[in-house]
Amino acid sequence: MNKNFTKPALLAAATIGFAAFFTTPAANAACFEGNVGCTDSAAIPVSALQELSCDSLWSVRNMIFDENGYCFQTTKGQSVFSNEGCAYKTMSAMPLNTYESQNILTVRKVEKQKACF
Repeated sequence: MNKNFTKPALLAAATIGFAAFFTTPAANAACFEGNVGCTDSAAIPVSALQELSCDSLWSVRNMIFDENGYCFQTTKGQSVFSNEGCAYKTMSAMPLNTYESQNILTVRKVEKQKACF
């Protein structure tokens, strides 16, 4: 599976239903048009995340992990994101920047509000 093809398709599917479109990522970050920005250089607005389904929120959150080399342990994670080239078996070992860390926390907050867990 070609990860470069899978990620844009996954994000495009994840963003259907709110007015943000996937654009060419800067480095490895997922980027969106409009006020959403890139997952590694902008805080994703809560209002944009609240428009997403639980599955889409899961995809956005885990895309940040995938972009940073996480080796997925679950069957779902492995089927959506290839572990090809992964480097970290624990999320706590990944070198996330401030925006990535905040965006993960924000997505988790919205997932909790929507009772996604």
